Amino acid sequence: MSGFSEKPDFSELVRVCARIGFLSFGGPAGQIALMHRELVEERGWVSEAQYLHALNFCHLLPGPEAQQLATWIGWKLHGLRGGLAAGMLFVLPGALVILALSMLYAWSAQIDWFAALFLGIKAAVLAIVVQALMRIAGRALNTRFKKALAVVAFLALFFLDLPFPLVVLGAGAIGMAVAAARPAWLALKPLGDPPAASPRPWRQSVAAVLVWGAAWALPMALVLLLLGRDHVLWQIGLFFSQLAVVTFGGAYSVLAYMAQEAVHGFGWLSAGEMADGLGLAETTPGPLIMVTQFVGYLAAFRAPDPFTPLVAGILGAVLTTWVTFVPCFLWIFALAPWIERLEHARRLNGGLAALTSAVVGVIANLSLWFLLHVLFARVEEATAGPLRLYVPDASTFDWRAALLALVAAVLIFRFRLNVIKVLALAALGGLILSRIG
Repeated sequence: MSGFSEKPDFSELVRVCARIGFLSFGGPAGQIALMHRELVEERGWVSEAQYLHALNFCHLLPGPEAQQLATWIGWKLHGLRGGLAAGMLFVLPGALVILALSMLYAWSAQIDWFAALFLGIKAAVLAIVVQALMRIAGRALNTRFKKALAVVAFLALFFLDLPFPLVVLGAGAIGMAVAAARPAWLALKPLGDPPAASPRPWRQSVAAVLVWGAAWALPMALVLLLLGRDHVLWQIGLFFSQLAVVTFGGAYSVLAYMAQEAVHGFGWLSAGEMADGLGLAETTPGPLIMVTQFVGYLAAFRAPDPFTPLVAGILGAVLTTWVTFVPCFLWIFALAPWIERLEHARRLNGGLAALTSAVVGVIANLSLWFLLHVLFARVEEATAGPLRLYVPDASTFDWRAALLALVAAVLIFRFRLNVIKVLALAALGGLILSRIG
């Protein structure tokens, strides 16, 4: 790989990364495109080959790939402090905005106009998730085997209620096996020449794992020591720490699992509130996975003892953000020195290809789950042998949500409006229809 065409000084890197952090709307595709324009096309700090090479590497890791790509670029330009600056500035603007919106939401949730506003946002989220499903399916499902994996993943999650980590990690294991025996099933490209032999950076990687592993665990140790295992903050930290390890394939892949656990498993919030949180995350800068902070805030806000609700909510939001993003720094600082070796690991690439295919089924599960819970006020669960079935109560059908979802779909698929405009128009529609219904 050729060297960087121009290396900025640290202050300029910070300034540009802060700009990217405040402008990084539009989900991972928009964020990756923004960084490409700012860092590759306009400033030439990173070559095209380096950028694509690093992006492929970040796809191998759990967590938000756009934030990890920013961290890697900062690390490559200015080492540890560059990686920290770039990674943190990618997250902090959105984190502060989501925290403020979470506080406003918890305070205003019972106000009629506020509920009407979010009626439209929930409906628009349905169309947005379907758009993400179609976009990822079009890119990922280019063989019959991959399509079969997506269908199996959907059936396993929606009807068999299998654990999300089992489904995605199982798909990855299948992909690793298929990559060795039938690579054409996964449309794996021929590998180029392996990198020249060089010392393996074990010391750097082990040091990063120890330091960032300790940073990841420190707040959890404090919660355990001061509040115990039964406190909501321990539950929040443990759940989102586990989530950080299995968040492959982008935020949408893990949202269904998070939503179902947060709603049905822990009872932290309702399905409608989960859709509201996703709508808020879609309209703010930073990774879409920041919706976890919204969940963490509401969970702690509603079980505040021994704190006030506001203090508990802030603690829940900060803890959630910490255990969600500190692992991203761990993966980058520990594995970035291995980037060239990892890209030539056929089994690993096969596992990623299969996992990405399964993610399409995961997002289909999320789409149908949201559809039922947004359009019907009451959805019961029933079992038939090994099957888990959702049974909506037809008498609770919300025609306003259905109409707004249809309008949002037309705006997205026919007129190709961006997400923020669609959410704004849907929110306005919710206010108008609330006066009628």
